[in-house]
Amino acid sequence: MSPNFINTRRLTAFIIGLFSAWIAAASPLATLDHRSLTVHMLNHLLLMTVAAPLILAGMPILRNARLMHPVLCWLAGTATVIGWHVPAAFELALQSHWAHGVEAASFLLAGLLFWWPVVQPVIQPLSSVTMSPRWSMILYLFVATLPCDILAAFLAFCNRLVYPHYRYATQLFSLSPMQDQQYAGALMWVWVTFAYLIPAVIITMQILSAREHAHLSAQAEAL
Repeated sequence: MSPNFINTRRLTAFIIGLFSAWIAAASPLATLDHRSLTVHMLNHLLLMTVAAPLILAGMPILRNARLMHPVLCWLAGTATVIGWHVPAAFELALQSHWAHGVEAASFLLAGLLFWWPVVQPVIQPLSSVTMSPRWSMILYLFVATLPCDILAAFLAFCNRLVYPHYRYATQLFSLSPMQDQQYAGALMWVWVTFAYLIPAVIITMQILSAREHAHLSAQAEAL
């Protein structure tokens, strides 16, 4: 694979990541999150699971950067998701322009931290030295789905309106506030599952491919 192709691929990922962040934080879609929890959830998901990993994938400095401890990255991502969905914090972000901006920025920053230890194994060749730590990234991604699944299930099945703001908001698509909340929970549940499953599958395939390559190389040397 030529260096020019690699650079083009990274540049494309970086631009798409920035565009996704703009859609979630500054586009006309971003202004609709006051009218729909589903749109609000979509914006959060775009920032954390689309914009953040694509921006990281497009940063050449990531190749030589020293990674933060995965536990800290995991806690940063999880705490941000759970913290901003606490009703008091959520309502503050809806009522205050500056708090809304802080919320969006924190979701992007938390996404960058969360994906920091994950993206490098996906974009770099795998060596036997790093194979064991990269297996841990599969567990890292699986465990990360659990708090999101719990929150998503709560929103979808709690049978009460969690965020009072949407009781009085003009709903999009003629949805009731409860339907909007249920759709938001379902969206989060499905989206996060695939967003974390896909890189886990890619990392698994890389590890298995590296092992097969090492096995074939050992056989060739033995001959």
